[in-house]
Amino acid sequence: MAFFKKKEKKNGEVNSYPIWLVVATWVIAGLMVGLMGFSLYQYFSGQSLLGFINIPSKPAGSTAASSLPDFAPSNSYDSIERSANPDTVLPVGSRKNVVEYTVAIGDSLFGIAKQYEVEPESVLWANSATLNDDPHLISVGVKLKIPPVDGILYQWKEGDELDIVAAKYYSSVEDILLYPGNGLDMTNPVIEPGTLLMIPDGYRPLTPWVVPVSAGNDAGVTAQIAGPGSCAPSGGYVGTYSFVWPAPYFGQISGNDYWSGHQAIDAQCFQGDSIFASDSGVVIYAGPISGGYGNLVAIDHQNGYLTLYAHLNGFNIACGQSVSQGTVIGFCGSTGNSTGAHLHFEVRQNGGFVNPWHVLQ
Repeated sequence: MAFFKKKEKKNGEVNSYPIWLVVATWVIAGLMVGLMGFSLYQYFSGQSLLGFINIPSKPAGSTAASSLPDFAPSNSYDSIERSANPDTVLPVGSRKNVVEYTVAIGDSLFGIAKQYEVEPESVLWANSATLNDDPHLISVGVKLKIPPVDGILYQWKEGDELDIVAAKYYSSVEDILLYPGNGLDMTNPVIEPGTLLMIPDGYRPLTPWVVPVSAGNDAGVTAQIAGPGSCAPSGGYVGTYSFVWPAPYFGQISGNDYWSGHQAIDAQCFQGDSIFASDSGVVIYAGPISGGYGNLVAIDHQNGYLTLYAHLNGFNIACGQSVSQGTVIGFCGSTGNSTGAHLHFEVRQNGGFVNPWHVLQ
């Protein structure tokens, strides 16, 4: 048998190919032609190739043909009808006008400011004639002006000039002119005396009223407060440098928190609740005092710290007495300038104010 097939070229040379290669080439060509034929048959007849060679195309037990259910439209549908609404609901936007708020029972300046989404300093600045920068001076029935944004609400005076007013409150003429609530003409701003003008993001220093504390003369006691409940004791307990919550409800605030205009916290308590010495020390004041604090207890801890407890309803100690940490020193009340029972609690160190949250345990 010949394993090679000879092929003669025009120049007389002869090339030989393996016979199996020739056969394989013809077989492949035949298969391709056959496959094309089957494809054309399937396309024109609509039958599958499996059906042509008698192989079932469906699993055993299935029906030979399937049909869709008849379409039977219903006159009613279980759905919710939504009517077209031609009205467009626009966002409310920010407030641009000054609101007048009447103080109610239980209000605090901090809470009012939070309600209107402005800083408490802005409310104090807008009501300086009424509150004199003292948040304790609010009382039930007092009407407060609430500015629309943070900054200075300024009443224009005869002879005022925009550049001078802007510089006084650390703002710019452009900011005042561009604020839409002022309604000023950019090219020719005319402002009548008595007009309330908003200086957005303007500010000024606060001068809050505080109980004045002076150095004492007796050795061992470092502070003294002037008033009818004052005394100048000598010696006594020394503080532990740790402070416990002075009211019954740990961590709960009722009214003002600590901020630049209120350098204390208003701890939650109810009329008659016990008030506790936050740390050991000597009582240097126990009695009423002017300025809105009402009944006040002050404890000198003789280590640089001093704590004050205001608006008390009554006392459980006397001035000059040494008290241990946790001793009941008085009872919760609403004396002085207060819209409801709470404890005004201050911490001072070497004459300066300390945020009580930084030392309370």
